[in-house]
Amino acid sequence: MYSAITTSIENALLLITINRPDKLNALNKTVLDELNSAVDEIYNNPSIKSAIIIGAGAKAFVAGADISEFQGLKHSEGMALAQKGQDIFKKIEDSPKPIIAAVNGFALGGGCELAMACHFRIAADNAKFGQPEVNLGLIPGYGGTQRLTQLIGKGRAIEFMITGNMLDAATALQYGLVNYVVPQEELLNKAKSILEGVNTKAPLAVGRCIKAANAVFDHTKDGYAEEVKLFGECFATEDMIEGTNAFLEKRKPNFSGK
Repeated sequence: MYSAITTSIENALLLITINRPDKLNALNKTVLDELNSAVDEIYNNPSIKSAIIIGAGAKAFVAGADISEFQGLKHSEGMALAQKGQDIFKKIEDSPKPIIAAVNGFALGGGCELAMACHFRIAADNAKFGQPEVNLGLIPGYGGTQRLTQLIGKGRAIEFMITGNMLDAATALQYGLVNYVVPQEELLNKAKSILEGVNTKAPLAVGRCIKAANAVFDHTKDGYAEEVKLFGECFATEDMIEGTNAFLEKRKPNFSGK
């Protein structure tokens, strides 16, 4: 089905692998289009409850955009490229099913932006993060200026972007850019173990947690009002009835996602 990514489903978990190891998994048009289709599958396939994005090989998650595709682009074409990347990454951020980035090496430029669009990040101990676009006369264009500032703060984000320096995994953990750092051989199992636990929770409640958290950074919404609305919606679900009954009856809940 795909040429630049691979996908597989196991135990309701979709594994998406960016599969251009000879190019350090750089994001080109094909990768973006196929990633967009894979995210659509997350939204639309009821057998999928969560997802992991990882890069092929041991060197890179995604080492940036495919710069060869930037040559010859004019002002309007550059804007269109940024808008396309932002739209796809926003779809990842807004997914009602959790998507984790398993960062197994370099996450640079668009790769760092892809990782930040995921709901959280787990890094291998060899991971390196960077927004080196200034070295090309550019800035991050796929949401990186916004998400980096949200995640690590304005001062650190500006320093990170204008120097083009890389962060190692330990520093990324200290800054709050990643949730965990683990040996590379344990990376995928760590991500899977977290999502296997999440997959036992009420799916509609999980999605509403994500939606409420995203409202913090949406200037068109009052986050507290959004929380009230989403909290109330939970009371109209079968899962809320099942969850509260199971708690009172001292048994494990059996959530249906309804």
